[in-house]
Amino acid sequence: MIRLLAFLIVVFALGLGFAWLADRPGDMVVTFNGYQYQVSLMVAAVAVVAVVAAVMIVWWLIKSLWNSPYTISRYFRVRRRDRGYQALSTGMIAAGAGDGALARKKTKEAAKLIRSDQEPLIHLLEAQASLLEGDHDGARQKFESMLDDPEMRLLGLRGLYLEAERLGDRNAARHYAGRAAAVAPQLAWAAESTLEELTARGDWDGALKLVDAQKSTRQIERDAANRRRAVLLTAKAQSLADSDPAAARTAAVEANRLKPDFAPAAIAAAAALFKQNDVRKGSKILEAAWKAEPHPEIAELYTHARPGDAVLDRLNRAKKLQEMKKNHAESSMTVARAALDAQDLSTARREAEAAIRIDRREGAYLLLADIEEAETGDQGKVRQLLSKAVRAPRDPAWVADGVVSERWAPVSPVTGRLDAFEWRAPMERLGQLIDSRDEPDAPVVAIEAPGRPEKPVDVIDHAVPGNEATGKGAESREDDVTPVTAAAFAAVPADAEAVEPAEELARLPDDPGVDPDDEAEKSTRRFRLF
Repeated sequence: MIRLLAFLIVVFALGLGFAWLADRPGDMVVTFNGYQYQVSLMVAAVAVVAVVAAVMIVWWLIKSLWNSPYTISRYFRVRRRDRGYQALSTGMIAAGAGDGALARKKTKEAAKLIRSDQEPLIHLLEAQASLLEGDHDGARQKFESMLDDPEMRLLGLRGLYLEAERLGDRNAARHYAGRAAAVAPQLAWAAESTLEELTARGDWDGALKLVDAQKSTRQIERDAANRRRAVLLTAKAQSLADSDPAAARTAAVEANRLKPDFAPAAIAAAAALFKQNDVRKGSKILEAAWKAEPHPEIAELYTHARPGDAVLDRLNRAKKLQEMKKNHAESSMTVARAALDAQDLSTARREAEAAIRIDRREGAYLLLADIEEAETGDQGKVRQLLSKAVRAPRDPAWVADGVVSERWAPVSPVTGRLDAFEWRAPMERLGQLIDSRDEPDAPVVAIEAPGRPEKPVDVIDHAVPGNEATGKGAESREDDVTPVTAAAFAAVPADAEAVEPAEELARLPDDPGVDPDDEAEKSTRRFRLF
């Protein structure tokens, strides 16, 4: 657009110049070699312009002829390069599609048309073709050769990292990821692997620096960065709890500030504060975490905040927690435990039963069994409660990659993943065994297999008083099975052979039998698989 405007301005200026000369007539006289030439001013101007244009055209022709070898060679070079890039593009598409033969063919074609030092993607295509052909050693050599090129270094490290992961060599994979993260911390794969390596070594400060670098490059969101910092600071506080209590307190308090609802951070912060006799501030941290999500470790630390407290004082602190989170199973169980320690068995029983009504789980039945043994000593009821605990869902625990831990840990012991532990119920045990006892009024389902010949059934026909069967009716009932009724039992002859009943399991003297609640639950559901 600017060039067009400049051209129009030049044309307009020439027009104005010629118009100015046309309005001012005159002659131009030129004397040369004894001859005198006289022309008008307009003709002289046109002649000058024509001479200049002719000189420019002649100069362009001479220059074109002079540069023609270079121009021709450049044309063929560009054409060759275009063909090479076309082959490279086709090869990359073939490698992505998994066509190893076509990828190798286009690799050789692109290498002939384009110099590998001018286009580093040829190395990548060659490595991908080697991987598709199963030549992992050749691919690794190609990736190692990329490390010498600054432009290809990260790509080579990525390839070597994936190959180490494929071989299961975690140390080599983390080594390559660490080199890549040192150059480009914004790479997610390098940062994550390096973070796992740092946490495995217990280098919490290095891991915190890496998380800060991820946050600064906006690789992870702010909430995710705060969560990771809270986990790392909590781990740091746990490692420094005995050696450096002041540093442990600083790290734990900062972790709790980042994530107040993170139970391990609150527990670590409160424990560090309790060691320095700051019970008030530590209790507030635990109360805030308890309101967010009740946790048994929070309750245990809160009730035992002051070691010199009496059992009644611990019971009052447990009731205070219950007031903060009413109608919650963990609140009732906390009060029940404290009441059992204080020998307030009626309160302990009431709260344990309330916890079972809210959430039927293993720990509540075990606690109620302890209360039953302490109050009555009835071993039958204790065993009954223990059997219910075996069948009940398990209590929540710290679970990570199938591993159940009593205590929280910052990394998974299986994969080394950061923040892998979750507070949830572990995988359920095998379902309850099917109760094979006959229940009253249980429906009988007859299953008939189609297409299979029926076997003859010997039917014992019990005579029923007052019912005379005709011969035809008897023949029609030969294939029918007469249900056993009370009248049939009454009609059995006195001299009939008795059948011994199945031997019944002997019941212990203190076995209370089946709980009426369980019996009522069975009668409503009829048949229960799990």
